[in-house]
Amino acid sequence: MLSVICVPIKKTFIKDERLRSRLLIHALFAGKISFFEYPFRVTWMFLETPEKMPVQAMMSVPKYNFKKAVDRNLLRRRMKEAFRLNKQTLGEALLSSGRSMAVCFTFTAKEIPAFDLIQQKIILILQRLIKENEKVTG
Repeated sequence: MLSVICVPIKKTFIKDERLRSRLLIHALFAGKISFFEYPFRVTWMFLETPEKMPVQAMMSVPKYNFKKAVDRNLLRRRMKEAFRLNKQTLGEALLSSGRSMAVCFTFTAKEIPAFDLIQQKIILILQRLIKENEKVTG
C-alpha cells in the first residue's frame, strides 16, 4: 500500500489540484461516468492510486459554442473560482474515505451566465459527487 502525504484542503487551486495528466484525461473520458447539471456536463472517476490532493479538476469550454477566446477564458475563470471557493466539502469527504477523484467540468450553454448561477451549479455538482462517494463507501 502506498502512503501519500495529503495536504490540508485550502481555498486555493494549485497545480497539483489541476487535472493535467494525458493518461488520466483519456481514462476519464474512456470511463464515461458522467451526469448533466445545466449548464455543465460533469465527467468523473475515482482514481486507483491515491494522489497528493483528493480532487483533481479540469474546466472545459468548447470553442464550438464560444468562438472568442476572451469569452472562453472568462467562463473558465468563473468556473475555477466557484470550484476553488466550494471544494472543501468534497475534499473532506474524499479524505475521510481514503479516495481521490478526477473531475472534468464541461460548460455546455451558449450564453455567459452570471457568476452566482455558476457557483450555485458547482455547489450542486459537488454535493452530487459527495453522494456518489458515499454510495461506494457505504
